Amino acid sequence: MTEPQEQNGRDYAGADDLQLVAWAREDRAAFGELYSRYVNRIYNYVYYRTGNHQDAEDLTSRVFFKALAHIDRYVDRGVPFSAWLYRIAHNQVANWHRDRSRRRIVPLDDFMLDGEAPEAPETVTESSEEEAQLLELIRALPPERQQLLVLKFVEHLSNAEIGAIMNRTEGAIKSLYHRTLLALRGGLEGKRDES
Repeated sequence: MTEPQEQNGRDYAGADDLQLVAWAREDRAAFGELYSRYVNRIYNYVYYRTGNHQDAEDLTSRVFFKALAHIDRYVDRGVPFSAWLYRIAHNQVANWHRDRSRRRIVPLDDFMLDGEAPEAPETVTESSEEEAQLLELIRALPPERQQLLVLKFVEHLSNAEIGAIMNRTEGAIKSLYHRTLLALRGGLEGKRDES
């Protein structure tokens, strides 16, 4: 037996985000639908910013707890509801980093070999070294640039969507993206020269 999509005469699955936000101020089931829509995206964002599944789960739950606690303060400013959630997530991650004396590196096991082993062991070593160097360079970037890369490459958002989340113009996002890629390229080239 499938669960009905309507409760209290409301079609949660068919409602847009703004309608759900209005209902969620008094109806927890409406907030549950918002949670279902965005929990995986927020978790991915937090995970790629922290590099740790347990911390990502904890911070994701904090994001939604905070969103639920403050849903009555949400104001539609013409940007997607998800932008509000990403801002909360960004603040939670910033606090998490601030509370730690050093940054953690994302475990390479999570990014290594998707089940298909390359033919030669030297390929694995070379790839691992390059990946480790890139992750090290990304972790050394300012949080704003890390956020941009996660939103662009993990969440696959457009520059306009990223601009809404980061409270910047689309042009400013393009410029920041270009500068970030140049910095990463320069850093990788510097690491290759050291080898």
